[in-house]
Amino acid sequence: MRAITGLITLGILGMWLAGCTPHEQGLALGTLERDRVAHTATVNEVVVALPIPQGQAVRQGDLLVKLDDRQQQAVVARAEADVTRAQANLEKLRNGAREEEVAAAQARVAGARATLVDAQQTYRRNQDLVARRMVSQAELDRALANRDAADATLRSAQEELRELTNGTREEDLRMAESELAAADAVLASERKRLADLTILATRDGVLDNLPWNLGERVTVGSPVAVVLAGKAPYARVYVPEPYRVHIQVGQALSVKIDGLNNPIEGQVRWVSNEPAFTPYYALNQSERSRLMYLAEVQLPDSAAALPNGVPVQVSLPSEE
Repeated sequence: MRAITGLITLGILGMWLAGCTPHEQGLALGTLERDRVAHTATVNEVVVALPIPQGQAVRQGDLLVKLDDRQQQAVVARAEADVTRAQANLEKLRNGAREEEVAAAQARVAGARATLVDAQQTYRRNQDLVARRMVSQAELDRALANRDAADATLRSAQEELRELTNGTREEDLRMAESELAAADAVLASERKRLADLTILATRDGVLDNLPWNLGERVTVGSPVAVVLAGKAPYARVYVPEPYRVHIQVGQALSVKIDGLNNPIEGQVRWVSNEPAFTPYYALNQSERSRLMYLAEVQLPDSAAALPNGVPVQVSLPSEE
């Protein structure tokens, strides 16, 4: 942008020295440009493939740069395993207890009930024996403790059986579903990072630059491929302030390109609402005409072969 501004400034200065300004000639000066699409690196990895050389035309979806993805593939595999584990846990909770587990719990209940019956009978016998002074009070107390312990064991076994037959709590199901959703989100994020290691063209255009060589380790956030997008270039020009009110988006303007005898008709695709640069002095009536507004004039597809950076002149409509 600085180079373009300097070029335009030199051109305007040259016309001033010649005794006339772009305003007096009804011209907007600038250069041919294309949209610059910079593909940046999201990780610090090594370049392993550059299938398309610089300067070649590319189409959307073409492979531009391939970065080493072995480490990220391992991360994705781990995330997939976490998803599988979360799915299995949720399915287990939904299915509830197995028949074998329920049968085992029922057997424990039956065993605890039999133990309680035996303990109760032992306690009653000891009561009779204590009344006839045939056993000590300590023996009766021990039988009572065994009976109470057997009763507690039976209640515990019954509650375990009830827990198995009642199924999983709703709160546990929601927790398992949340864990599965979190694992899915992590997997999607890691797969996106893996896909980002394969740099694909997002628009049709020309591969202008490959800043990194094969085998180099790129830095995060640095451009790894630059594409000049679009078929035909557009003229980026500076419109003098008196002509700004006459320039509208969609308007047809004549573009004169250095090296071509005949002008090409282009269409205004954008005009800035702010001046590109402002004089340091007060903008009085005589001086504010020096303001310049940046505009872009799109050329037709027939001008697709024209290179970037060529100086152009756009004829502006009359102030009348």
